Amino acid sequence: MKNWFRKSAQADAPVPALVATAQAGAAAGAEHVLRRLEWTVLRRLDGLLQGDYRTLMRGTGMDLAELREYQHHDDVRHIDWNVTARLQMPHVRVFTEDREMASWFLLDLSPSVDFGSGDQRKSQVSSEFVAVLARMLTRHGNRVGAMLYGSGVDTVLPARGGRPHVLHLLHAMQTRPEATGTTTTRLDELLQSAARLLRRRSTVFVVSDFISESGWEKTLGQLAQRHEVVAVRLLDPMELALPDLGLIPIRDAETGEQLLVDTHDAGFRRRFARIAAQREADLRQALVRAGVDTLELSTDGDLVDAIMRFTELRKRRGQSSGAAGKGRRSLPDHLKAAA
Repeated sequence: MKNWFRKSAQADAPVPALVATAQAGAAAGAEHVLRRLEWTVLRRLDGLLQGDYRTLMRGTGMDLAELREYQHHDDVRHIDWNVTARLQMPHVRVFTEDREMASWFLLDLSPSVDFGSGDQRKSQVSSEFVAVLARMLTRHGNRVGAMLYGSGVDTVLPARGGRPHVLHLLHAMQTRPEATGTTTTRLDELLQSAARLLRRRSTVFVVSDFISESGWEKTLGQLAQRHEVVAVRLLDPMELALPDLGLIPIRDAETGEQLLVDTHDAGFRRRFARIAAQREADLRQALVRAGVDTLELSTDGDLVDAIMRFTELRKRRGQSSGAAGKGRRSLPDHLKAAA
């Protein structure tokens, strides 16, 4: 389903004499946004999470801590085959996690992300999420990097620590020129670039509305086999159901195609909702098949509530996997061939 929405006319480009002033203003804007988030969102998360960030970010390590039974979503490369053969049950090596880890944000900043039917656009939700998570990570001595995608992968920020680096990342997201092309999003290009660039196991946040040409599903699954991948899905309520607004012009953000539709027509709204629901089901199935956890961020939602729901889900999933693992007495089906 295409991402239709109304879009205002493009503003005139700034004259060269104003470029420096605009850049200084953007830098001040990034500082203002980050400071606001530190005093609101981060303070709330600190109180709610109470320092337990392991459900969001999982590091790697080299020191062996213990051996335990294999659980669903465990990395098969950590299976101890000698112990597995001796006990006739799959066991994995558990390592002490490094205090320092690298996290990467794969940021879809294509035209469809620059949409919002209310007070916020999806791009603003993306910026605030990245600012909060990046600051949370760097405060604990970790490094964050980013790959920015517009009509292609055009910016790569190496993984570094510190508040100035978070400001640099936020500034890079806020000062991007408006896309002028009419090509559709190819999310697969961003994921393939990440697979080539990221050599060491990392936590990877794929921040996108996943309105893209097909083909990204397989690459996402391959990326999840090597890294801890979280799909951060951006959405707007109007992408799921159209309100009765009468006759309105809408425009596809990526192809430029325009239509005049009558949202007063109840049949049209039902067809739109049915197509949207099918796309929702297909997208969620694709993310499940890829083996990644999903965090959904809506333009009309609360960022802290969304993050807390996500962490609770990961905690419950880990507990249920551990309980299920105690009852196993044979290799999982997908490991029998390898054994």
